[in-house]
Amino acid sequence: MRKLEDLIRPSVRNMQPYSSARDEFKGEASVFLDANENPYNGPFNRYPDPLQWKVKEKIVRIKGVKPEQILLGNGSDEPIDLMMRAFCEPRTDNIVAIDPTYGMYHVAAEINDIEYRRVSLTAGFNLDADALLQACDEKTKLIYLCSPNNPTGNSLSREAIYKVLRMFSGIVVLDEAYIDFSSQPSFLGELDDFANLVVLQTFSKAWGSAGIRLGMAFASPEIIHVLNKIKYPYNVNALTQQEALKMLERHDTVIEWVRVLLAERTELAKQLSLLPYVKHIYPSDANFLLVKVPDADALYRYLVNLGIVVRNRNSVSMCLGCLRITVGTPEENKVLLNALKKYNPA
Repeated sequence: MRKLEDLIRPSVRNMQPYSSARDEFKGEASVFLDANENPYNGPFNRYPDPLQWKVKEKIVRIKGVKPEQILLGNGSDEPIDLMMRAFCEPRTDNIVAIDPTYGMYHVAAEINDIEYRRVSLTAGFNLDADALLQACDEKTKLIYLCSPNNPTGNSLSREAIYKVLRMFSGIVVLDEAYIDFSSQPSFLGELDDFANLVVLQTFSKAWGSAGIRLGMAFASPEIIHVLNKIKYPYNVNALTQQEALKMLERHDTVIEWVRVLLAERTELAKQLSLLPYVKHIYPSDANFLLVKVPDADALYRYLVNLGIVVRNRNSVSMCLGCLRITVGTPEENKVLLNALKKYNPA
């Protein structure tokens, strides 16, 4: 890995970060007159903890990392964007990502005016580490990998990921939004061995909390310090922090949800495979299945007319004829399957 200071954008490296009132005073007091807050309507009249330490303390117990290795954001989309803003000079640097994958990497690159280089997965949706590395040059600051990948559902080869981490001189952002549903272990345990690794996780999937918009980035304290330097001061609101604390106390419930969803994923795949028009069900380590059918557009419209919404991935590269089906409750999956059994492709 290149020295971190050489990877950071010069303007970010040299800037003086904004210092909020809650950065300058930490602790308890009887009278707060430092932040121009309205004294009425407590507790929501007060700015939230800008670094969310109480939430991080609970995350540490579950994830086995240090508090200074965590950045919390407004969904995972915030750290996806922050990484580009911190390390990529617009119209100069570039990032490399697999294809197909989560669409926000490309969107964030376009917003930040950064060249986005796609490297196709293999025919089996796996990572070709050599091809990925060959797409990089001296201006490549970041590589984005998603494992388990969206929309394909599979985990990428661990050996291929290790090769990228060892050979790439920039930073590797590994998005593990679906890791709780995977048979593969998280790369969180590799943070101390790879200074160029950033792992993204989220409360939106296994934790059943997409509505609170809370994402997690895990990395070296040095990288987290850079991201904290440029993030908005109060990026995670008080209501989100409160709900996150409640959910972190329900970890056993989350584990049970995952167990049920994995069993439902297996059963759903089995039942889908019995439908004569289903051409292929791709292996999944996520809470969804990618299913290939003769006419994805027609089947999608049929389901929508019945009030059942899946995701049409027909226009995504390498996903021609595919629908992405999220695993629902047993009752929701039954409704879907009953509708699919009645479908008569033209």
